[in-house]
Amino acid sequence: MRVVTATEAAKNFGAIVNRVQEDRAHYLVERSGTPVAQIGPVQGGTCTIGDLVELLRSRSIPRAGADYQRAVEEGVAFCNRADVPDNQWEH
Repeated sequence: MRVVTATEAAKNFGAIVNRVQEDRAHYLVERSGTPVAQIGPVQGGTCTIGDLVELLRSRSIPRAGADYQRAVEEGVAFCNRADVPDNQWEH
């Protein structure tokens, strides 16, 4: 989290908002050395590719069970099956 003064935040508000949007940066705004506000990304249903990469690298996501993996493989195989009729002249 970056610390900025209230004056700095006011002068550079547009740039700070851009950094929050693009890099998901967090700012702590201080007035006379006392924290008074935070500026950061809205917590919600969105994430960046960087967030996904970080999650995958952290390996904090649970592994799927064998039954689930088998069901996914069967579903993929079903969706990728050849859709050609036995008799190509029949419609």
